[in-house]
Amino acid sequence: MGADRDRGGRRRPARAVVYAACGSVLLAGCASMPDAGDLRDVEASQRPDAQVRVFAIPPRENAQPEEIVQGFLEALTSDDPRFETARKYLTEGASKKWRPNASTTVLADGPNAVAEHSGSREATGDYVYSLIGTKVATVDSQYAYKPAEGAYDEVVHLTKQQTADGAKEWRIDALPAGLVMGMSDFQRNYESVNKYYFASNTQGRTGAQLGAVADPVYVREQVDPVTQMVRSVLKGPTSWLKPVVRSSFPTGTALKKGVKSLTPDDQNRLTVPLNAKADRVGQAKCTEMAAQILFTLQDLTPTGIDEVELQRSDGTQSCVINNNQAEIYVVHGPAKRAEYEYFIDGEKRLVRIPGAGSEQEPEPVPGALGDGGKELRAAAVSRDEDTAAGVSLDGRSMYVGSLASGGSLGEPVLRSEATSQDDGLTTPSWDASGDLWVADRESKESRLLLLPQGAGDPLVVSTPGLEGRIEAVRVAADGVRIALMVSNDKRTTLLMGRIERAESEGADGTDTVAIRELRSVAPQLEEVTAMSWAGDSRLVVVGREARGVQQIQYVQVDGSTPVGPAPSALTGVKEIAASEDERLPLVAHSEDGIVRLSTGSQWQTVVKTGMAPVYPG
Repeated sequence: MGADRDRGGRRRPARAVVYAACGSVLLAGCASMPDAGDLRDVEASQRPDAQVRVFAIPPRENAQPEEIVQGFLEALTSDDPRFETARKYLTEGASKKWRPNASTTVLADGPNAVAEHSGSREATGDYVYSLIGTKVATVDSQYAYKPAEGAYDEVVHLTKQQTADGAKEWRIDALPAGLVMGMSDFQRNYESVNKYYFASNTQGRTGAQLGAVADPVYVREQVDPVTQMVRSVLKGPTSWLKPVVRSSFPTGTALKKGVKSLTPDDQNRLTVPLNAKADRVGQAKCTEMAAQILFTLQDLTPTGIDEVELQRSDGTQSCVINNNQAEIYVVHGPAKRAEYEYFIDGEKRLVRIPGAGSEQEPEPVPGALGDGGKELRAAAVSRDEDTAAGVSLDGRSMYVGSLASGGSLGEPVLRSEATSQDDGLTTPSWDASGDLWVADRESKESRLLLLPQGAGDPLVVSTPGLEGRIEAVRVAADGVRIALMVSNDKRTTLLMGRIERAESEGADGTDTVAIRELRSVAPQLEEVTAMSWAGDSRLVVVGREARGVQQIQYVQVDGSTPVGPAPSALTGVKEIAASEDERLPLVAHSEDGIVRLSTGSQWQTVVKTGMAPVYPG
């Protein structure tokens, strides 16, 4: 269910799904249909097995207010596409006003309904229940996830409504906006999917390929997710990402009128009929449009989508593209697979080993950074693996040199005024355009700096809203997002920011760069000690929860936790490195030295002495 995927073409396993109709059930609420066993009721906070479909049950005759409230809450967690059964718990007026897709509030546990005690309810003809819980996250109308905290306390009001046969039944006539459910039900009902757009504020990658940017959203897993995602792509990026990406679909493009559902054929080909807004696009633009949909849907079905055809409003073909063709025009993640993993060895040199899990011994990199002439404590290698930046052992100087034999180092490209080795320059990070990012830490303060093409005068990057000192910097392969570890008040948190560039707006006529709308992406961790990008929209993080022990886990850029196993436990982790190409192993600096973790295996020691492991980027 996680948004990221193996870039080697591995498909997620097919989900076993049971489609069945509900029989008669004594209590109002939801019933689940497992692969085997008896029909059973499911509490709103209980997480059924992954192979269970949950069906809403309408209110029974003469149901009491408590049953109505509980039945409605359970119906919110069902696989009912339009929440038609949930609406049966509402009065006609409330049903017309209710917009279940406006938002979803996720609580730590299912919402608890507490009756308010005020007078004789039977006499007054109304009941009031408070729905209480602890907020974990919200999902907005764009399906964008955002961590939340604090108490949830909303009111549900019930009154008696006359039915068609003249009887009076309890129904809800006032309720909170949107949906509310516990985390376990949210994880069962929703899955995270990356939709894709193109970076609009970068100089672009080298070569002719467009760089795609992942925009993760949450959609209902059992309610036609293919059609949901196509509609979501057509509507455009989420609000947070919108300022730095573009869509190739013309404004107003939507599915052709009358198209209710999209289903791939038995050849894994999906046909998408569009309205007239997209009739006049050229072949190149249409190819970009089709690639957006293809990348978005690639892992959404058990067998994947191999080909996408876009149709004009008259039913004629606009363009068609398959996976191999899409990779020619568009790349997401690294533009090339990393050839090597890098780290600083016991002699304080930059060394490398093949990235494909070879047992080969580490070797010094070609050029001055590998000859031991300058002792280093950290380094970063450009994404094309032609150049590297190294930070001196005292943290006060940064050098940039070629990874070619015979290359000289020259003077530092950047110097820090820090006086302590605990301060100074962080490990630098290269973006897809060849620019070099680094934070300069002077005592309790820090500045985020950008060196265009790794040279020249550094540009001070604006960081409005940032409180604390930057301890680590990692730029995404897409060039529009940046992860920062920031320490403040004895706590270190992981923040995600949006990179915005403006041409010639600086006081001296230079371009300006700012990091906007910083947001926490690991709010559950009290202390973050290391992090690295580990996919199109995923990071691997080392940290600990309050009063907890150190752990390694994956987090999404929206702050959610992807479904799936975390990396194997490892003690004493000081630094960690991953590639956005998920086929490559994790590498860490731990109390055992430099260690490596390949998929499905345990951590293995590479060398006993070493530090600062990195992949290109």
